[in-house]
Amino acid sequence: MTEPFETLELSDPAYERDGLRLVTVNSKHLRKRSDVSLWVPKAERVGTLLILLHGVYGSHWAWSMKGGVHHTAQRLMENHEINPMVIAMPNDGLVGDGSGYLTWPGGEDVERWILEEVPAIAQIAAPNLLLSANIGIAGLSMGGYAALRLGSKYPEQFCAISAHSAFVRIEGIAAFTKEPIESYLRTAPHEELSASYWINKHRNKLPPIRFDCGLNDALLESNRELHAELCERDIAHEYAEFPGGHEWLYWQTHVAETLRHVDRCSRHEAPREAE
Repeated sequence: MTEPFETLELSDPAYERDGLRLVTVNSKHLRKRSDVSLWVPKAERVGTLLILLHGVYGSHWAWSMKGGVHHTAQRLMENHEINPMVIAMPNDGLVGDGSGYLTWPGGEDVERWILEEVPAIAQIAAPNLLLSANIGIAGLSMGGYAALRLGSKYPEQFCAISAHSAFVRIEGIAAFTKEPIESYLRTAPHEELSASYWINKHRNKLPPIRFDCGLNDALLESNRELHAELCERDIAHEYAEFPGGHEWLYWQTHVAETLRHVDRCSRHEAPREAE
């Protein structure tokens, strides 16, 4: 079998803690070294992989070291609320303050990094992850936008989509980054940078979608607009609003909704064919 990465550094189990594992690879799609944090539960066989995406300014460690997602997953697993799942938390290609998880003209193909290389890294770093594991995609803010967009653009790859506090169009990133919005608009035709474009285009083969937003979040109205649009088009989805703003306390609290959603969808999804 051909090795998928030119170089790969994996953390030593002797120094790992709470099931967290760190990987650095030479990514052919990003054309540079890149990092992934993973949570690998103690289980003989794991049938679900969750790709969990961070927001602007962050990197691969944000969901674990600011959100404590691995602690939430461990608690839910011990309470028999979810089956064991591997959680892969990649960086976003580290373009500016946030890449949008897009394909950049300069050569950073963040889409293929997420779609192809991150699952391959998970298979190497988590030997108990089944080759036929179902894959969910989720994220917060910019990562929520990417989860909605990539999950609906490539629906055959995912069993579930979940987003917290997402901006639903690429223009939403302008409130967070120093990069001019024009640089993002050059990455693809404008309509293809909208999550709703892909949701509508692939409406008949989408995995189950859920998204939520805080009542004090500046992105609340755009999330409500997406919810209304999907209702008008009779596209199945779950939408919720909770107290809170665009902040880690909100995401720490509600990532459990994502974990339950992905677990529930994976249980009802037929295993994918091993490649």
